Amino acid sequence: MDNLGFVLSCIGTIVLLFLIAAFFEKYVMKNKKAFSGTHYISYTAIFAAIAGVLMFVEIPLFFAPSFYKIDLSEIPVLICTFYLGPVAGVAAELLKVLLKLLFKGTSTAFVGDFANFAVGCSFVLPASMIYHAKPGRRTALVGMLTGTLVMTVFGSALNAVYLLPKFAALYGMPMEAIIGMGTKINPSITSVTTLVLFAVVPFNLLKGVIDSLLTFLLYKRISPILHRGDESIRKTPAAKEAA
Repeated sequence: MDNLGFVLSCIGTIVLLFLIAAFFEKYVMKNKKAFSGTHYISYTAIFAAIAGVLMFVEIPLFFAPSFYKIDLSEIPVLICTFYLGPVAGVAAELLKVLLKLLFKGTSTAFVGDFANFAVGCSFVLPASMIYHAKPGRRTALVGMLTGTLVMTVFGSALNAVYLLPKFAALYGMPMEAIIGMGTKINPSITSVTTLVLFAVVPFNLLKGVIDSLLTFLLYKRISPILHRGDESIRKTPAAKEAA
């Protein structure tokens, strides 16, 4: 029953996030570019593949247990969603996790993989929505800052309420043992609450800042290459600014 409930939660979350992204694109997003299906799918797949590869490069953190590691896979996903829109961003998030599972498998009973997708979307979606509501450098920065804050709050709450207890249940590890891994690193970690406060919160903040900074530095340089084959898309002044 635990496994079935987890699978249903994963499916429900994926469907909900796609619906949110699609609703935004249809009713809020301005100056949406009419990419061909082939262009849209191929570029989404390319960015997802790059993100999937980056998931293999994991950086351990001195202040968090070993199962919390930073990777840079959100950078190509952010570039993808800034270029193609929120739906492509959610799709790239999902595809990168599936690629990682295909080639590496899971070491967290799939809980960490689900967390990577759900928490990653909580970062990418707000950033994309704010950017595409009024494309520009300033809104890109505001969007990524907002995404970082949303990811920190949402990711921390999700860990405390759902992910850590579910990981303990599915992985067969007592919660006390998980907390103990944090205590060895930081004696102030003595409960789920302090684990989240002293490990998960700084983890998400650091991840958001690093990904936002690198995306901001890279996107303006990559954008001319992305738009080189877009002759069929008539750009408005706002779209030119976004490019």
